[in-house]
Amino acid sequence: MARILVIDDEKSIRNSLKEILEFEGYDVHSAGNGIEGMSMIKDDDYDLVICDIKMPKMDGKELLSKVQSFEAPPKFIMISGHGNVDTAIESVKMGAFDYIPKPPDMNKLLITVKNALENKVLKEETKVLKKRIDQSKEITGESASIKKIKATIEKVAPTDARVLITGENGTGKELVARWIHEKSHRGKGPFIEVNCAAIPNELIESELFGHEKGSFTSAINQRKGKFELAHGGTLFLDEIGDMDLSAQSKVLRALQEAKITRIGGDKDINIDVRVIAATNKKIEHEITQGKFRMDLYHRLSVILIHVPTLNERKDDIPVLAEQFCEEVCLSQGIPVKTITPYALKMLQDYEWTGNIRELRNVIERLVILGGPKVTEEDVQNYAYKGVQVSNTLNTEVFDQYPKFQDFKEYIEKQFIEYKLSQFNWNVSKTADEIDIQRSHLYNKIEKFNLKRGEN
Repeated sequence: MARILVIDDEKSIRNSLKEILEFEGYDVHSAGNGIEGMSMIKDDDYDLVICDIKMPKMDGKELLSKVQSFEAPPKFIMISGHGNVDTAIESVKMGAFDYIPKPPDMNKLLITVKNALENKVLKEETKVLKKRIDQSKEITGESASIKKIKATIEKVAPTDARVLITGENGTGKELVARWIHEKSHRGKGPFIEVNCAAIPNELIESELFGHEKGSFTSAINQRKGKFELAHGGTLFLDEIGDMDLSAQSKVLRALQEAKITRIGGDKDINIDVRVIAATNKKIEHEITQGKFRMDLYHRLSVILIHVPTLNERKDDIPVLAEQFCEEVCLSQGIPVKTITPYALKMLQDYEWTGNIRELRNVIERLVILGGPKVTEEDVQNYAYKGVQVSNTLNTEVFDQYPKFQDFKEYIEKQFIEYKLSQFNWNVSKTADEIDIQRSHLYNKIEKFNLKRGEN
């Protein structure tokens, strides 16, 4: 249910608007002047404010101007009995969604309210999606192997040379691919990723090359493949060692001729795509087993980059752990914690079967379950899988948040992030489950800087 605040010094208008909007199913609050309205906006979340312009103490324009500086301001619809076209234009320039003269036409007002609320939700969704998409990170570490990878990327990125990235799961192969793309002249073009292991063999060719309408039973529309979508950019073929031989032969042709043909089509389509591939398999072994084409391997491996396991670059663990610790604290909205030197030493001694991904998850566990500092005792208690968590809340958390409001927000963040994770970050389902307006949930995601964690 959307929450609306009506601010007007005329009680009759306040009450009329409140009654009509509540009849339409909105949660409506009211204030008699700008100062009271400002206080209510600071203390609570509103999706929309309907605000009179001429008011004592603080007029509507001043209130609008001040609220626009807030981190996530509500939408404003300005109303006035003394306005004209210039007033309307000025209000919109100041950040109002629209202006309606008094006495307001109720049909027009309700339509404007609906449009303003839909506009707010769309902007919030766009903002959150952009944040998720734009999560490119630096390759962290100063070990010899990481320095070598960084140096190779600097040389390779400006070219169009194809690159094959090898390494175990969780080592950061995708991050290397993204770095190559972003540092290349194709950086502003699309980066299209295909997880070859996640697509059934009978669908992989349609996924890569597209299909024409009617080319097979379920092909009810024409569809572009990933090669076409990546035109002018980079196509990242992740886990290419799992691609079947039929698809491999067509990928080879695409690389040789720089053109593809959709399934069911007879027209060649020219493509301008840089291909970067990655695998966790030993391709040479796959070739001897007859599971991978040698000629495709040579086409893909113009440049070979091997990403080491975390156990092979343990010198980087302290800097990685501290970086993840800061990221987790910021995402959880808690004061940044430090990790004691001996705790870092224990993390270095640990055998990391899940590589960077496992380290990130362990640090998140330590931050959430540990005390104000991550100590060797925390590592001993919580760094191993299958840890038993006490049903009693760690009382040290209470000491971190002496004020009730701070503690309330801390718990709220934990609850919302847990529920989002439970529903695979489906905002609509999560909002329904916890019984709040979807726009409010987007506000909370933005406010607490919540992000989907690594799998």
